[in-house]
Amino acid sequence: MKIVNFSEQNTVINKYLSELRDVDYQKNRPLFRNNIQRIGEAMAFEISKDLSYAAKEVTTPLGTLDMMLPTDTVVIATVLRAGLPFHQGFLHVFDHAENAYVSAYRMYTNREHTEVGVHAEYMAAPDINGKTLIIADPMLATGGSMAAAYEALLRNGKPERVMIACVIAAPEGIEVVKNAVDPEKTSIWCAAIDPGMNEHKYIVPGFGDAGDLCFGEKL
Repeated sequence: MKIVNFSEQNTVINKYLSELRDVDYQKNRPLFRNNIQRIGEAMAFEISKDLSYAAKEVTTPLGTLDMMLPTDTVVIATVLRAGLPFHQGFLHVFDHAENAYVSAYRMYTNREHTEVGVHAEYMAAPDINGKTLIIADPMLATGGSMAAAYEALLRNGKPERVMIACVIAAPEGIEVVKNAVDPEKTSIWCAAIDPGMNEHKYIVPGFGDAGDLCFGEKL
């Protein structure tokens, strides 16, 4: 399985991510959302290099020429609610893409909040059969919500390939995803892969709860 970790490269993604992690920058909620979106845009551009291309004739006011254009039919899926700004960043690049949404959220299954389950209760998605499916979710921690979203989306067809995009991933989540998907047709794209999770299953050092930082704390 192809795994891309942009923190190993010198790109502007690192600047956006450094601001997402900074506790002072986090006080500015619009800036936090904007940086999530900008990472989505930058990552979408990089992912576009892995699509299939073919020559297509384009007519200008002064003539015609052949240009190499992507041939994939792209579906961008996200996990509500934290994924919305990330999803929008991808849409700025893949502006003709179809869209899918899955509601999947973590639930602590013990009183100490050290064991986590995932519940998926809503999905709106087009037919994904034979298409390129991009699942954009900022955090890949335990991998449970990503695996649940992937399984839910497969009810609407079998994609030609799957690209999983996240801002920060933990090794544990990556392993869960590897076991849930077809590794021959799936790649994982991360702004960073952090060392692991704490006892409450949050990525460390991470940056906290993406949904809360984007939109406010849950009741």
